[in-house]
Amino acid sequence: MPVKSAAAADTRSRIVEAARYLFWEKGYAATGLAELLARANANSGSFYHFFDSKDALLRTVLDTYVELLEPRVLRPAWQSTTDPIDRVFALLDGYRERLVTTDCQYGCPIGRLALELDPENTPAHALIAQNFTSWKQAVKVCLQAARIPRSDAVATFVLTVMEGAVMQARAYRRIEPYDACVAQLRLHIDMLKPRRHRSPTRSRR
Repeated sequence: MPVKSAAAADTRSRIVEAARYLFWEKGYAATGLAELLARANANSGSFYHFFDSKDALLRTVLDTYVELLEPRVLRPAWQSTTDPIDRVFALLDGYRERLVTTDCQYGCPIGRLALELDPENTPAHALIAQNFTSWKQAVKVCLQAARIPRSDAVATFVLTVMEGAVMQARAYRRIEPYDACVAQLRLHIDMLKPRRHRSPTRSRR
């Protein structure tokens, strides 16, 4: 790659990375172009060379989340275990770790944008849906491997639990709500397992 092309690609990457961080930290609407360019160490000419508008940058950011799902989110969880159900909970443990390391200020960037963006912004919402679909599909594959019935609906439920648990942990600034939600999800999935694969339970007195 020629030096000039490499420099241009680096500038574009810095702008996208800055937007990804600021949209997560402050939200899309609260992120100003001047602040974004300062963080990216870029100028407005560079911005408009790569993007027609802030909304075009948003769509690029959402595209990158789809691209980064496997290497940054799924792969670390999948590499930690071969058991399909344990992989689902390893994935959820990744979100727990992010909450703990940020003093429960972490928020799922896709969930935040889904709540914030104008419903009329259909291109952005379509990309958000694509992100959710890719996440759920990965979970669904694990559930199918464990022979969990109605795996598509259960994968949707897993996503709902994760998003709600993260939101509550942020609101209370405590990890306990997240842990409580995940514990109940584990009980639910355990009940859905084929009987011979269920975890042993204590007998009631």
